[in-house]
Parts: sequence; structure tokens; C-alpha cells
Amino acid sequence: MYHGDDLDDNFVVDNNLTALSENEDNEFALLSDQEPSDDSLDASPLVSLPPSFNEKKRKRRAKEKDRRAKRRKLQGDSESIELSIANQSPHDSSIYLSSLQEKSFSKLSSLELEDVIIPEIAIADTSIWPNLRTLDNLVDFIMKVLPTLHTRLGQKSKNNGSPTLLFVAGAALRVVDITRALKDKRLRGEKGGEVAKLFAKHFKLSEHVAYLKRTKIGAAVGTPGRIGKLLCDTDALSVSALSHIILDVTHRDAKKRNLLDITETRDEVFRSVLGAPQILRGMKDGKIKLVLF
Repeated sequence: MYHGDDLDDNFVVDNNLTALSENEDNEFALLSDQEPSDDSLDASPLVSLPPSFNEKKRKRRAKEKDRRAKRRKLQGDSESIELSIANQSPHDSSIYLSSLQEKSFSKLSSLELEDVIIPEIAIADTSIWPNLRTLDNLVDFIMKVLPTLHTRLGQKSKNNGSPTLLFVAGAALRVVDITRALKDKRLRGEKGGEVAKLFAKHFKLSEHVAYLKRTKIGAAVGTPGRIGKLLCDTDALSVSALSHIILDVTHRDAKKRNLLDITETRDEVFRSVLGAPQILRGMKDGKIKLVLF
């Protein structure tokens, strides 16, 4: 029976082996404490996309960029077109309007059409106005380009329902905005008449007839349908003091249409407003000026 360890009595410890063992343990500990480097990881290889995929993506982006540029150009072109229409000479404006009248009076012969064509002398020359024709500029536009109208708007109306200005717009909301602009004190002063809103929405024809017969107005703003009915079917809207008719041709609605783009509205403008006998006679006699705004 042994009472010691199992080493032989003559066993001698090899110091070199002991040092080696300790060094191995230390190296293992150091390696365990260190963060693994990227190079030491056996990372999964990245999935590379085929060249055709990246090329398609690049083309899609290029097409979208081109579409956005075209939309901006079209918007700018439409604004330029509308500005050029309103800013052209009376001669060119006459040609433009007559081309639209031919569409509204498509059943008339050439001889009959001549009787309703708006004469060049009736179109006001507003080509000196350099700025955009927006409601923000409307007051300045009238004051600088239409001085006669500016003076008349500040004068007291003599008769009920006899405006000096008819402003024709395409929709009720637009009529409200224009009415607000025309109420500016720089136009009406202290003596100017009221500004009438004439559209079918919320108002019966009979209500407008009663209002006009009891009210002195300096300007009337309305849709061509309602103004046409008042001119052709009633005697409430008089042209005895009328000096100017403004067509709101540069404004476009949410669908990018102006006053004369919609067939129904265009026909009402030329048939029942500008085509009303008393209006047409006033334009031919040089008493009424047509303005494109």
C-alpha cells in the first residue's frame, strides 16, 4: 500500500515543460478575450445582383425623372400659352376668338357668322401689361391698363342693375374670389357701387332679378350661364352703363381647363353673353370693350 503520490521517487520536474504549458494557457486566455476580427470570421458570401437588375432600376429612375421634367415643362408651357393669348394684340386676339366662335356657331354659314364675329375694334389692347394676370395683380392691372374703367368703378351708379363692368368666370368659387378682389377700395373709392355675384349655385334667377332691380352696382361678376339668362331672359341686368367685359381666360381649374376650354361654357360665353343683341351692338358701336385677363 502506497502512502504518497504515484510519482516515482526518482522523478524530476522538467522546468521547460512547465513553462511551455503555462505559455499555452496564457495564449489561450488571450485569444478568448479578444474580439474576433472580420478576417477571422467565416462570413457567408454576399449575394450579387445580376447586372440586368441594376440596369433596369437605373432606367426606371431615368424615366421617372424625364416624366417629372415633362410635367414641369407642360405646366410652364400652359401658363405661357395662356399669358400669350391674353397678352397678344387686338388683331391676333380677334383671330383667336373668331376661331372659337366658329366652333360655337358651327351651323351658321360664313355670311351669318360674320354678323356675330367680335370686331377687332372692340378688343382692348392690354399688351403693355408685363406681369402675370392673377387676382393678386387685378387691381393694379385695372388701374394701369384700363384707366377709364378704374375711373368709372369709383363713380356712383346712376341706375339700378347697370354695371360698368361685367366679369365672366367659369365657376362659382372663382366668381367669389374675383368679387372679393374687385371690392378693393382702390377701385371703388367711397362712391363706387356694389359688386354683384351672379351664379346659379345657391341663388334662384328670380332672386338675382329682384336684387339687381333694387341695387346700384358698379360691377357684376358671374358665370356665363347666369349672366346670359339675365341678359337674354330678363330686363334686370342693364347695359346702359356698360363699358368693359372681362373674360377670365388665363385662370385654369383643377382639371387645367380655362373658361373657353369647356364646350358648354364656351358656347354660353359666345351665344348668350357676347352674342346677346345689346352686347354685340355695344361692341360694334365701340361703346363696350372686351378684355382678356
